[in-house]
Amino acid sequence: MTMKHTYHIHGMTCNGCRNHVEQTLSKIEGVTNASVDLEKAEATIEMQAHIPIEKFQDALKADGGRYSIHQNGEHHHTHDKKKVEQPKAKGTGTFYCPMHCEGDKTYDQPGDCPVCGMDLVEEVNLKATSNTQYTCPMHPEIVKDELGSCPICGMDLVPMEPDLSAEEKTYKNLLKKFWIAVAFTLPIFIIAMSEMLPNNPLYDVLELKYWNWIQFALSIPVVFYATWMFFERAYRSIKTWNLNMFTLIGIGAGVAWLFSVFGMLVPDFFPNQFKTEAGTVHVYFEAATVILTLVLLGQVLEARAHSKTNSAVKELLKLAPNKAVKVVDGEEQEVAIDEIELGDILRVKPGDKIPVDGVITEGETSIDESMITGEPIPVNKSTDDKVSSGTINGNQSFLMKAEKVGSDTLLSQIIQMVNDASRSRAPIQKLADTVSGYFVPIVVIIAAVTFGVWAIWGPEPAYVYALVNAIAVLIIACPCALGLATPMSVMVGVGKGAQNGVLIKNAEALEKMDKVDTLIVDKTGTITEGKPTVETVGSFDSKITENEVLQFIASLNSQSEHPLAEATVKYGKEQNAEFLKADGFNAVTGKGVEGKVNGNEVALGNAKMMEQANATLTEAMENEAQSYQKQGKTVSYLAIDANIVGYVVIGDKIKETSAKAIKDLQNKGIAVIMLTGDNHDTAKAVADELNLADFQASMLPENKLQEVEKLQEQGKVVAMAGDGINDAPALAKSDVGIAMGTGTDVAIESAAITLVKGDLHGIVKARNLSDAVMRNIKQNLFFAMIYNTLGIPIAAGLLYPFFGILLSPMIAALAMSFSSVSVIANSLRLKSKNI
Repeated sequence: MTMKHTYHIHGMTCNGCRNHVEQTLSKIEGVTNASVDLEKAEATIEMQAHIPIEKFQDALKADGGRYSIHQNGEHHHTHDKKKVEQPKAKGTGTFYCPMHCEGDKTYDQPGDCPVCGMDLVEEVNLKATSNTQYTCPMHPEIVKDELGSCPICGMDLVPMEPDLSAEEKTYKNLLKKFWIAVAFTLPIFIIAMSEMLPNNPLYDVLELKYWNWIQFALSIPVVFYATWMFFERAYRSIKTWNLNMFTLIGIGAGVAWLFSVFGMLVPDFFPNQFKTEAGTVHVYFEAATVILTLVLLGQVLEARAHSKTNSAVKELLKLAPNKAVKVVDGEEQEVAIDEIELGDILRVKPGDKIPVDGVITEGETSIDESMITGEPIPVNKSTDDKVSSGTINGNQSFLMKAEKVGSDTLLSQIIQMVNDASRSRAPIQKLADTVSGYFVPIVVIIAAVTFGVWAIWGPEPAYVYALVNAIAVLIIACPCALGLATPMSVMVGVGKGAQNGVLIKNAEALEKMDKVDTLIVDKTGTITEGKPTVETVGSFDSKITENEVLQFIASLNSQSEHPLAEATVKYGKEQNAEFLKADGFNAVTGKGVEGKVNGNEVALGNAKMMEQANATLTEAMENEAQSYQKQGKTVSYLAIDANIVGYVVIGDKIKETSAKAIKDLQNKGIAVIMLTGDNHDTAKAVADELNLADFQASMLPENKLQEVEKLQEQGKVVAMAGDGINDAPALAKSDVGIAMGTGTDVAIESAAITLVKGDLHGIVKARNLSDAVMRNIKQNLFFAMIYNTLGIPIAAGLLYPFFGILLSPMIAALAMSFSSVSVIANSLRLKSKNI
């Protein structure tokens, strides 16, 4: 009887991977059939008898270790997927492939990607910043983890200079090897090119065959030291069948060098057309070394450019302070940032960076939040206002209470989100992955065909032409540029967004935002400021005064954290209302709240809440409420023991940026729809002020979700912007969820894009950013594809019959190296884009 099991496969990136895994699993003894699904990352394996998963794991490991297999499924082999912790390099961070060959896989050591061979790049994070060590300027042997004084001379300790990042070390190492390669390649090139001189003076010194031996000796440091890593990568790529750019470089340059060595050692093996007039075989040491040196130059330039792609994160890291002033029993003491705990009172002095997230407890100031919100104008702050880590204090001192520390601070979350998004894969990258999967084998075939065509039909010396042109084809083909096209743009774009207060959770959201044609916006906290204030309290019952109505409302709402509730509690305190005992509190999403106050059953909320409390609204009550609602105010009714006795009117000012942002979005062809839980009259007043023709009122969370689904069924690409718990289902269901950074953690977690400042202008920025990034990606893909489409035929000699033009392998190497650099350079243009 045949058994069928389903497993999860990690590490596949293209159809080539899928075929390879499928073949590997099918060869295992006992497997009758193996089918692999790339999209689901699953393998369905049929077997005659149960085969332990370890056998599959060993087979994939023996095949190169690129892929891993895990148990999956509900009816068999069901395991909870363990979250694999990303390994951290000591004091620096994680290392990942810039082409994201293995998705979000990271490594704990610098090196090169086992799939594409590219140098791994380092993820920058706050750990390295916070783990600052201190030393004495007079006694550098003194190293401590915290501030203090030198035990030898008493001088204040100063922060140590941080070690070079892995990125900088890689760049410096490559640069050193490049100059060594140049030093040995240049004389080889001069010797080889001297053949073009009439009466070559070098031949007066030594015969040609001895100059060939000198070229051979000079090439050894280039091949076996400066550029040996290319051959290691080429060998590994063939061994694991992860064919990449280094496969082509290794074959091309290796064939040229080995042919030259063989020609020197066994000249009689070759026909005369391979020989010079002096009887020696034509050698290509200069071609091999120049090719390798130029490829190395490309790697140096790429390493340098990579450091600029994540410059946004590095700028954010510079904001992270490493010390703070803590106030203990009235005394101020300087402490390391890691020592701050929740609830600590901190003193922030003029010009200081705010150490952690918290709230001002004493004093007022203006704070520069530009690096987090993208807005250049300082924001005035006073008691009870929130402040964020990394923002810069103005010219006044204040006290604050620490509310979020370490990785919970906004700055840490921004950096983590940017890093995660930079490593994510955009759907458009599947095109490049598919092409790359077939690219290298096709190029090798084209090179072989080129050799055959020139050997059979080429002019004399035909085999020499055949060899040179085949090498040129191998060298000029560069799948690297194709692989870099998407991730470079995403990395720079995500960083650019972070600098402007637009946090992108993943590359897919960035791509989808470009296609959005319908935007749904919540009212409270999204269109409005989300800072409601009580404007009036009224009574419907002559036996109950307005003060008593306020007393019941404030007492019940003291149990709630909703912004409207906070507004009534604050107003109650300002009016010196006596708070009564409240218990049994219950929030009814989209309707209001209920509970017991002084033993009475109390309900507070909209008309639906009154209906749930079995309290009847009269026409007179509704008319009185409507007079406020038509002004855009929110009215909540108060019912005591199923009798409606009063109401509270709450105003929430429309944000200054909302009207312009909505107009800008409409001008971009995006339909803007407002959905709110508020009543129709309030919603209409706000919609009229903003020239919004499409709005819906009295929407419960499930109604908002249904509206998103309805629009999607109509073929719309829907973005949803909101800031509350009631928006979370719609945010999660929409094609692109946009959360206001001023809203709840649940809304932010459900969204793909977060706007730090929390206004609609951020959506305009997000759309502009998405447009710019997608345009940039398409440019990169075009450059990479057109480059190979034109470059390979020219290298193969297509123009020779018509124009007599051939492409030297050395020129091909130069063009190949700069193709990748050009893609990175084009991506870097996004840094100067004004969104």
